[in-house]
Amino acid sequence: MVLKAAGLALAGALLLGLGAAAWAYWRLDSNIRGVDINSALGDDRPAASTPSASAFAAAPPTGALNILVLGSDSRSGAQNRELGGGDSSGARSDTAMVVHLDAGRTSATVVSIPRDTLVIRPSCPLPSGGSTPAAYQVMFNTAYAVGGPVCAVKTVESLTGLRMDHYIEIDFSGFAKLVDALGGVTVTTEEDIDDDKSHLRLRAGTHHLNGTQALGLARTRYGTANGSDLDRIELQQKLVKALLTRVSATDLLTDPAKLYEVADAVTGSLTTDTGLDSLNELTRLGRSLDGLTADRVRTVTMPVVPALSDANRVVAEEPEARKLWDSLR
Repeated sequence: MVLKAAGLALAGALLLGLGAAAWAYWRLDSNIRGVDINSALGDDRPAASTPSASAFAAAPPTGALNILVLGSDSRSGAQNRELGGGDSSGARSDTAMVVHLDAGRTSATVVSIPRDTLVIRPSCPLPSGGSTPAAYQVMFNTAYAVGGPVCAVKTVESLTGLRMDHYIEIDFSGFAKLVDALGGVTVTTEEDIDDDKSHLRLRAGTHHLNGTQALGLARTRYGTANGSDLDRIELQQKLVKALLTRVSATDLLTDPAKLYEVADAVTGSLTTDTGLDSLNELTRLGRSLDGLTADRVRTVTMPVVPALSDANRVVAEEPEARKLWDSLR
C-alpha cells in the first residue's frame, strides 16, 4: 500500500504545474532516506530474485521481487514519542514483513516474522567500522536494534535463505500520517480491544480508524484475549489489506492537493535501500503495482512453535517454515 501511494507521487506533482511540480518533486525526493545495503553486505548473500535491481522498471515487469518491510520508531522525535515510539537512545523494529511480488506484479504474498522469534543473528557490518558479534537464540528484532537496516536484512536472509532485493522502513508517525492523508481505513475486529499500552479501545465489529487509531491497532498486543505477538500480527495483516483497499479506491490523481499530502506522508517517513531512495525509482515500482488488489494479496505468518527455553518466545517450526520460504523462490 505504501508502494502504490508513492507510485502516484510523480504523476500528481506534474498536475501542479511546472514550477510547483519542480518544488514538489524536490521536496518529496529529498524526504527519502537511503541506506546502501548492497555495498555493506557485499556478495556473501543469497542469489538475487531478479536479473537486476531495476527489474520493476520493465513494462510489463519481469522477475519476482522480495522486499523486507519494517515498521519502526527509528526516527525519534516528539511525534513518535507521543505515538508510543522510542527516544534518541535507540530504535526498535516490532513489525517485519517479507513482501514477495510475483513476476507480473498481479499477486503478492506477505509473510510476517514474529518479533519474538529466536534466531541466529549473524555478524553484521557497522557504519562506523567493525561488526557486531554473531549471536544465537536471540530475539529477531534485536538485529535492527544492534545493527540497523543492514543487520535486519542480513538476519532475514539468514533465516529465510532468500535475497531481499529491496528494503523499506516506515516509522510510527509516518504511518499515522499516511492513514490520515488517505481519510482513514476500515477494519473489522473479531473481539473487543482494550489496550492501555497502545491506547486503543474498540468494541468487536467494523470501524473506520484514523491514523492514531490504526497505529494503535498495529501495536495492540495486550488488549486482546491471548495477548500474544501472533494476535498482533493478525491485526497488522488486516491493516495491510485495508490500506491497499483504501489506496485502490481513492482516485488521488483527480485531487493533486490530496495526492501531494499522501506522497509527502509516505516519503517523509521512509528509509529505503539505495535502489529505491529516489522518487523516480519509487514511482516506477508503485506504477508496476497498478494491477495488485487486496484480494490478490495473501497474508501468512511464518510457522512457529513455542521455544523450549522460554515459553514467551517462539522458534521457526520446521519443516513448515522452510517449505514456505522455498515456495517464494
